[in-house]
Amino acid sequence: MTPPSQGASAHTHQRLGSPNTGVLVTGGGSGIGRAAALALAEVGRPVAVWDIDAEGAEETAAICREVHGSVAEWAVVDVADTAAIAEAVPRAADALGSLGGFVHAAGVSGAMTVDFIDDESWDTTLNVNLRAAAMISRVLLEPFRQAGPGSSVVLISSIEGLFGSAFLTAYCASKGGVLGLMRSIAHRFAGEGFRVNAVCPGAVDTPMLQPAFELPGFRAQLEERTPLQRVATPDEIARPIRFLLSDEASFITGTHLTVDGGLTSITAI
Repeated sequence: MTPPSQGASAHTHQRLGSPNTGVLVTGGGSGIGRAAALALAEVGRPVAVWDIDAEGAEETAAICREVHGSVAEWAVVDVADTAAIAEAVPRAADALGSLGGFVHAAGVSGAMTVDFIDDESWDTTLNVNLRAAAMISRVLLEPFRQAGPGSSVVLISSIEGLFGSAFLTAYCASKGGVLGLMRSIAHRFAGEGFRVNAVCPGAVDTPMLQPAFELPGFRAQLEERTPLQRVATPDEIARPIRFLLSDEASFITGTHLTVDGGLTSITAI
């Protein structure tokens, strides 16, 4: 008798869409966004690189093309501008031929305690980190339908979305919100065969953390507290992102993957 695991099943999942559909990466000019774009290009995914830094976005797209031979385009897009998003998504889909993936890596730290937070800092942090994720996902729904089942979203949250930090009031709020948003969108998109997940990085050697790393002893203390005794490189976050976008993660949706070197596994952080 053929073992059940090898036989035909009424519950066999629907054939996924092409793994070569294009992927939109926000914040792709540096850090985790750039690493994600390069990791995707490495396996042949076309990428659209968005950033407010034209030089960084152009450089990332150039590396995707020249090193990995991938189709890549770049654009200067302020993800806090909903009208700009609505105009830029169709252009990206046309340039890549399809859009079946989205990585929201654009982010700002908004480092400030609650007693000093002001409207501008709060709004900027929430608009870039959280609202943009929702607005872009909304506009991507139609391109995903055209790309077919298997389209996938990965939102970048943070371990600060899992616990609090007194100096990151708006950032913690935004990254916690990303997790709630991810679960909501995952529920909505699942009926159409699309998956939505989040990655929660710990400390990563990116431009965002450079000011903190310049403080005397900060990096050494952080490394000492982390079970793996170091901070992550951006590509160590990019590879899990690539996995979640791939058919290898075909039954994973509505959840988050913590990539922090074990930092949140210990009793006190």
